[in-house]
Amino acid sequence: MNHQSMNIRIQAPCPPSPSSVLPPRFNHKTPLILPRVNCSNEVVSHVVPQMEASSDVGNSSINISKNKRAFGWSQKQSLSLKQPLKNDLKPLKALMTSSTTQDTSASFVNDGKIGVLLLNLGGPETLDDVQPFLFNLFADPDIIRLPRLFRFLQKPLAQFISVARAPKSKEGYASIGGGSPLRQITDAQATELRKALYEKNVPAEVYVGMRYWHPFTEEAIEQIKKDGVNKLVVLPLYPQFSISTSGSSLRLLESIFREDEYLVNMQHTVIPSWYQREGYIKSMADLIEKELKTFNNPEKVMIFFSAHGVPLAYVEEAGDPYKAEMEECVDLIMEELERRKINNQYTLAYQSRVGPVEWLKPYTDQTIIELGEKGVKSLLAVPISFVSEHIETLEEIDVEYKELALESGIKEWGRVPALGCEPTFIRDLADAVIESLPYVGAMAVSNLEARQSLVPLGSVEELLATYDSQRRELPAPVTVWEWGFTKSAETWNGRAAMLAVIVLLFLEVSTGEGFLHQWGVLPLQLPLLP
Repeated sequence: MNHQSMNIRIQAPCPPSPSSVLPPRFNHKTPLILPRVNCSNEVVSHVVPQMEASSDVGNSSINISKNKRAFGWSQKQSLSLKQPLKNDLKPLKALMTSSTTQDTSASFVNDGKIGVLLLNLGGPETLDDVQPFLFNLFADPDIIRLPRLFRFLQKPLAQFISVARAPKSKEGYASIGGGSPLRQITDAQATELRKALYEKNVPAEVYVGMRYWHPFTEEAIEQIKKDGVNKLVVLPLYPQFSISTSGSSLRLLESIFREDEYLVNMQHTVIPSWYQREGYIKSMADLIEKELKTFNNPEKVMIFFSAHGVPLAYVEEAGDPYKAEMEECVDLIMEELERRKINNQYTLAYQSRVGPVEWLKPYTDQTIIELGEKGVKSLLAVPISFVSEHIETLEEIDVEYKELALESGIKEWGRVPALGCEPTFIRDLADAVIESLPYVGAMAVSNLEARQSLVPLGSVEELLATYDSQRRELPAPVTVWEWGFTKSAETWNGRAAMLAVIVLLFLEVSTGEGFLHQWGVLPLQLPLLP
């Protein structure tokens, strides 16, 4: 239905109760825009025009499908620059606001010990850490997916790739100071978040769990148990959800939870994405506005959003919501800038692709070249999917893409810093935690019948079932063969090469002889595999 404005009233209970119904399944391909639930008998949500809305009052749910504007490339892959949003397009609004939340959580603060688990990727802190960090990364079956028959080769293959890639990766980390600053920044964010929660009268301990380096998620969970936490809010530090980032961490948590009786019975909830929150949107807009002022002609600067890419098959076939959430996030930031009378052109592209498969387009490097060809002279890069500085911002964007931009004819280059510990951002994360507290008690894994979910909140199992129902069986990115120098042929060549590597590794493991043993990559004797 099309309206200029509409209000929808839905019933929303104060805290969830054991008699609550199971949460509705929500469309994971198009992110939902939901009203913020306050502790009252009735909620009023302002719904954006040009939407199709349907509400089910009896189930306390609302589903909204928003018509999105296409980003970046057309079907012919020609660059499409985004013009400022016009007045006839009503604002989407950052619907998750960060106003006072103490009333919502007051009854939950004194009812148990609260913990907040921040999840992030992790990174090597020294050059000696680079190879083992890469091993942990490639040993993850969500990063390299082997056929079931060959999954016992996951670790030998990870060892081979990490040793091969370590020298090049060390060069990159050496150029940014000898290691990733991710842990230091994430620890600082945890400290500031804890302070913000205490200032809002919510005494909570904040823990950091990294996926591929110290402090590992398992280490954080052990500390959570030692501290006696019985109410846990899991907060991935990825603004947008992807099965390759937040999803991978949630899969790990799921396996940890199921193996530990204490964790099975611990009440918890997960905030899977928070790109639409008002505090985050305003923080990003503040940083962009500040950096624009450093240019000679701020109004002529192209705002260039660069997000970390994911394989195209994750989105098109596995239903990863990442692309849709990313595009909506950019829309919300640009609308906030327009309210400040900033009407620059902008575009979105995806960086950090690896391997022979097709990734989300447009690619950042190709887009920079095309912008130069189109006569763009001033470019402001905005790392939209990162809240901390690390190698993708400090080396890939600041060094590689800056050099490419200058070579492509762009005269002025700037880059918006990652949010880090920006006060508005930290306060908004604190509000997100507080707003989730009324839903923690209904989310215990052992109490599946008593869950009432405020989308997008949910338990680990619930979110995995919704966002990533296929789990480790992601579809192949190319399903047909094409001859010649095509993307499909390139992909199949990569598969053939991977198969050859797997066969060689199998021979090495089974015979105990070969060049990997001679080089010392594999031990002379390996334990027998079960």
